[in-house]
Amino acid sequence: MAGLKTVELPHSRMKMAVAKILTDEGYIASVEKAGKEPKFSLRIGIKYQDATPVITDVKRMSKPGLRIYVNKDMIPTVVGGMGIAILSTPQGVMTGKEAKKRGLGGELLCTIW
Repeated sequence: MAGLKTVELPHSRMKMAVAKILTDEGYIASVEKAGKEPKFSLRIGIKYQDATPVITDVKRMSKPGLRIYVNKDMIPTVVGGMGIAILSTPQGVMTGKEAKKRGLGGELLCTIW
């Protein structure tokens, strides 16, 4: 992330939901909707710990050409519990831990640690 304090990207409901999860889990500092309609953007504040980004790696799992779906028993543990998996479920976008607690499966979007 080259020492950036903020990153700006085009807005979508899915990106906003993932960014809110990352904020709640402590991986990013802030997220806000910026700009005017119809071209909203997301402004994300990058979180650092001792000048090192908190997010070490992001792996996109499900892609347009190959969707990956998991049931509640197949939700992966990321880096021995040190990271999170993000899923899109029938009840919305949530972490793998929350989906397991609710007994839900869904599309595995990405893993982050």
